[in-house]
Amino acid sequence: MSLRIRAILLLILATAFWGVSFPLVKGLAFLHERLLPQSNTWFIASMVLMPRFVLAALLLAVWQSVRSGTLRCTRDEFVQGVVIGLFSSAGMICQSDALQFTSASTSAFLTQLYVVFIPVYLMMRTRRNPGAVMWASVILVLVGVSILGNFDWRSLRFGRGEWETMLGSLFFSGQILWLEKPEFSANRPEKISLVMYTTLGVVLAGMVAITAPDLASIGVLASSAPWWLFTAILMIVCTVAAYGLMNAWQPKITATEAGLIYCVEPIFGALMALFLPAWMSEVADVHYSNETLTPALLTGGGLITAANVLLMIGVRKR
Repeated sequence: MSLRIRAILLLILATAFWGVSFPLVKGLAFLHERLLPQSNTWFIASMVLMPRFVLAALLLAVWQSVRSGTLRCTRDEFVQGVVIGLFSSAGMICQSDALQFTSASTSAFLTQLYVVFIPVYLMMRTRRNPGAVMWASVILVLVGVSILGNFDWRSLRFGRGEWETMLGSLFFSGQILWLEKPEFSANRPEKISLVMYTTLGVVLAGMVAITAPDLASIGVLASSAPWWLFTAILMIVCTVAAYGLMNAWQPKITATEAGLIYCVEPIFGALMALFLPAWMSEVADVHYSNETLTPALLTGGGLITAANVLLMIGVRKR
């Protein structure tokens, strides 16, 4: 199996792991609301995210210490890890807050707007027209987004959840582009991951400190067994495994190709949302119903997927 094919398959596996995170984060938010009904949405978003990255950083640090006896990284590894961590922090905070105002499947599909943001940015930087295939794909994505976001053409607005998800997608575009930079090609994935997780943990801990009503609120969450169970799944499956695969294998292909591959993520997210909510409701004693395959989800998601296939064909031809 060629290196490129292996990279594509492992990145698709990473999207499956990320797909789990959409219903899981939303279920965690429901659990948080049950345990602390007076919480503001930003505290919920930051507490959903902060523990998974703090624990992931600690786990990776212990593993690297045992394996190599050192946590040292190069200057380039530190710089790349910090910048990726900052982009990821901003994107995830927006996305997690947005999940409190929109469905998991809609959020999963709207997040894939970086498939448009990345080529448009590259076009502006290189001043080259990407061609008819690219523009046709952009139109398909925009129409699909308007359907998924329940766009109100009369008032010309999306809801808060949809806008925040799209803003998060913009930050994720920066994360993908920084991972591709050729000057960082010699960086070690495990060192980038450790710096990235640590950066995320620091930023999110700051968010928790700013938004938490008091220390007792954190203690209430930490005393919940379901909260720890869902957080552990997020840490191991959606963080250490998924981002480990991304940091190791995305540099083997181009950023545009990676953006297209990551668009498989909402399909996994929509599939997970068909059955995970009921399981989480039973475990955590929350009211979170399984989602269904609505016409809007099938139509909007289908258009976005068609755009990605069209772009992939164009990339392969070039």
